[in-house]
Amino acid sequence: MPHRPRNRDGNACVASSAASLFDAGTIADRWIADYCAPGRETDVLCAERGGGRDDAWNTVFEELAGLSGDSLGHARERAQRHAEDIGTGFRIAGEEGEERPWPLSPVPLLIADAEWKTIAAGIAQRAEVMEALLADLYGPAKLVTDGHVPAALVTGSPFFLRPVSGLNPPGDKHLAFIAADLCRGPTGEWRVLADHLRAPAGAGYALENRLAMARTVGGLQTRLNILRHAPFFAGFRDGLSALCRRADPRIALLTPGRLNPSYAEQAHLARYLGFLLVEGADLAVREDKVYVRTIVGLKRVDALWRRIDPRLLDPLAFDSHSTIGVAGLVDAMAAGNVVVANAPGTGLLESPAFAAFLPRLAEVLTGAPLLLPNIATWWCGQDAERDHVEANLDTLLISPAFGVQTLGLPEGATLGASIVGEARAALLDDMKRRPQDYVGQEIVRLSTMPVVTEDALVPRPFTLRVFAARGPDGEWIVLPGGFARIGEHADVRAAVMGEGMWSADVCVHCEDAVAPVTLLPSDDTTQLRRNPGTLPSRVADNLFWLGRYLERGEALLGLVRVLLGNSISAETGAALSADTVFRLAGLVIAAGAAPEPRAYKRPDLLALAKTAMEDEEGWYSVRAINVQARLIGEVSRERLSADMIRLLDAPVPTKGTLLDRAGTLQRRYSALAGQSAEHMARTDAWRFHDLGRRIERSTAGIQAIRAFGGPEATADDLSTLLDLADSQISYRQRYLTGMARVPVLDLVTLDPGNPRSIAFQVAAISGHLNKLPLLSDDGLAEAQQEQARELAAILVTARATRIDDAMLLDLSNRLCRLSDEVARRYFLQGAEALRAAGLVLA
Repeated sequence: MPHRPRNRDGNACVASSAASLFDAGTIADRWIADYCAPGRETDVLCAERGGGRDDAWNTVFEELAGLSGDSLGHARERAQRHAEDIGTGFRIAGEEGEERPWPLSPVPLLIADAEWKTIAAGIAQRAEVMEALLADLYGPAKLVTDGHVPAALVTGSPFFLRPVSGLNPPGDKHLAFIAADLCRGPTGEWRVLADHLRAPAGAGYALENRLAMARTVGGLQTRLNILRHAPFFAGFRDGLSALCRRADPRIALLTPGRLNPSYAEQAHLARYLGFLLVEGADLAVREDKVYVRTIVGLKRVDALWRRIDPRLLDPLAFDSHSTIGVAGLVDAMAAGNVVVANAPGTGLLESPAFAAFLPRLAEVLTGAPLLLPNIATWWCGQDAERDHVEANLDTLLISPAFGVQTLGLPEGATLGASIVGEARAALLDDMKRRPQDYVGQEIVRLSTMPVVTEDALVPRPFTLRVFAARGPDGEWIVLPGGFARIGEHADVRAAVMGEGMWSADVCVHCEDAVAPVTLLPSDDTTQLRRNPGTLPSRVADNLFWLGRYLERGEALLGLVRVLLGNSISAETGAALSADTVFRLAGLVIAAGAAPEPRAYKRPDLLALAKTAMEDEEGWYSVRAINVQARLIGEVSRERLSADMIRLLDAPVPTKGTLLDRAGTLQRRYSALAGQSAEHMARTDAWRFHDLGRRIERSTAGIQAIRAFGGPEATADDLSTLLDLADSQISYRQRYLTGMARVPVLDLVTLDPGNPRSIAFQVAAISGHLNKLPLLSDDGLAEAQQEQARELAAILVTARATRIDDAMLLDLSNRLCRLSDEVARRYFLQGAEALRAAGLVLA
């Protein structure tokens, strides 16, 4: 076999020589021949090859063969690794644990441009029909009056929001972004399984799939002329801007928070589109205008791309128990001062029951049939349709009509044939009592596509999620591709596939070359920007406490490591004195990291150290602190690098001795400190992160000095203090005569050149506060700046011989007050942002 070039990862690269290309083509031909066995005519690969259109699929498998030789398993692992590197993840609804990795198949779904144009036209038509429907149902309701839509279908839906009836959204458009799930039947026709209007999810996953696949098999883009995603997202962004009243609008993505199943996708989209990622608590309504709370006051928000359930969007208009919405948002929307995409109430049309009427409504509203038909649906709110569903129960999928749980279907949509015994009796009884709550739908048989299982290609059923957005001219544009969801099993019934177990990139390929459009600035752009944009107060708060938690965990870990004997004194053979050990343990206990031991013998100290480092049962251990840091990292994805997120998410080490595990954690803390010091731009966001680190380091340092630097300090105490301050080497380079209290205190407290001293931290704190924005224009220092300057003055004028416990206690109290003042001024807690004088409204 000819030699295949390798990249720096040691993986086979796409061959460039004729011999290597022939080798890859041979492997691809063998894979396809083995896969397209008789009986797989419903597969997209085999069906297209049967029609003579096999060049595109040959190209895909040649690229995969050039990447991984004859090992498909390696291609799957590489695609998965790239998806994880990008940071793609998801959470199952109701889960509070760690996110799951996004499952990406290395084999994309290929759709020819001519076929895609039919799909895109059908989706655009569907969006127009739904826009017209919403305008009527929330307006004059003529469709109800004329008998085209049963009143119960509207008023009986939990997603019909009466408070917005008669409200014309800004630009008179209810929809700005929609998604639809499509299926491909065995004979190649496309049909719509479901519509998503409330908070359409998945566009970010489609984008991330494309990014991961571009890294995996980058040659496909040019060899197949694959249509790009960037023009779609640019058009959506411009379309939202066109609906706003201001020329340079501020747009935000409104998220329910980190526990939302698609939070990772939302963070990625916000970063890619340049939107602020905000939660309800970040926003405030004042005089029918929406503002985001920032470190420089309230900043106007012109448009919100919401991912919150509309019923929770405004506690004054909808659910008064909502704690994640924005009070007064609907009033601001009614006044035309904020665009909400999609407008609340659009979820009305997601109901499966509406699918039974949509074909007829399309003809009434547009005079033309749907280009993409629905799956056949019968709403049981009508006598004839209910009789049909009951008579054909075993051949239909029975679903809740409005997408919410019913008494007869406690498990949701279910195959009628699987409902037997008491369950069937309960269903039929409830259908008689409340027939309007049920629909029957045909069971669709899906086409299949190839997916890699272990080291082989197997056919699996798939569905396709596509996306459409309103462009700047008001016309609908459709994302070329979307993403495919692939079933875990070979059963090709759409009803049993659920959400799918794998995803795949969807590549729309064409004959002509595709322009390399991107949302990133071009190489020759002259539009420069060094201002990173608006910093919401919540983000500043999170980054500040991320810094504090990381320093707090490192300080506690330092105590544990010294307690375990990892000090220079221990290495020379001298054990720490009992008094020093007692004070070390006392600091651990005072931190709430472990209970006081019954004795201070080695087994007791080992148990104390283990609890302080790894406890999960209520003590404030290093593990518990790391969990808090990880949670902040999850809600700060749009501000932190992927490497930093991975370090925060890394599991706690379990191998080796306790001291070995402590060393591994220490190296991880060092890596995180390096990430923030060397890879975070020097923006206000970084300043808050570093400010938190400096305040926490100062506080921990003062505690250590008070414990080990008193007038009666022994050599063991002073050596321990130098260990905790990471200043052993600096001290020994300066002083060769052994431990002395005053030099040690000077080094760890007052030396402005020691990056671990208290004076160094306070100088950094003051420097950050001097560069952060102020509210007033009078040029006078604000409270937080004054307090930092007073701290710096105390340390500059202090002498090591005069350091005592009273002075250290005063410094500690001043740091606590300074931290509180920073929080009060910049984090704008509670409703203070609406009361404080001098806040800028822009």
